[in-house]
Amino acid sequence: MTAAVELGVEETIGVAAPHIPQQRGERVLDAAARYAEDRHWDVFPGTWLEARDGREHCSCGEPACPAPGAHPARPDWATQATGSASTARRMWTKQPRASILLPTGRTFDALDVSESAGFLALARMERMEIQLGPITCTPFRRMLFFVLPGGALKVADHIRKLGWAPSTLDLVARGEGDYVVAPPTRIGSRGPVQWARQPTAANRWLPDAEELVSALAYACGREAALARGR
Repeated sequence: MTAAVELGVEETIGVAAPHIPQQRGERVLDAAARYAEDRHWDVFPGTWLEARDGREHCSCGEPACPAPGAHPARPDWATQATGSASTARRMWTKQPRASILLPTGRTFDALDVSESAGFLALARMERMEIQLGPITCTPFRRMLFFVLPGGALKVADHIRKLGWAPSTLDLVARGEGDYVVAPPTRIGSRGPVQWARQPTAANRWLPDAEELVSALAYACGREAALARGR
């Protein structure tokens, strides 16, 4: 069992960001079964990392794979997802190094923003005492906020009502037909996906996307404005 690397952001857009607590290592198999059993999330195994010529490569065989060891291994991945802990254990027993992927649009959707905008929005939402669900941080410096399923369909309209064009903001709504990568999956040499807010009994009930969009859109809009001014 390996200790997870502590991940933190020193600073967001003029706001000091909290460090993500160090998380103990956990076998991928145990994590996958726990997500299915405790949260009733569907899970499915993705690609994995293989050591060749002294380097790690994605099992898909693509030398320039953009997400090594962390994407679907087959085109029919959606039919392979299971909410059964025992089935998940059987899947990962066959390939213990497979990544854990969670389909969106079923038990949750996800709002995907840059890490800097995410921490800025998170600080604002905490001040507003908005109830939050689980949140992941990826080694691509992205944050994903879990929301109720169906929320992804409402995001673009809500952004327009707030006065922004959705295409101008780096805010991606992940719903039906998409997926997210779950901890402790490691993405190539970049490192692991980690929880900024772990799934607990306190956040079992997820917020509606509309409750978070305002703070996320504001943070993304501020980030876009600063980028234009550089």
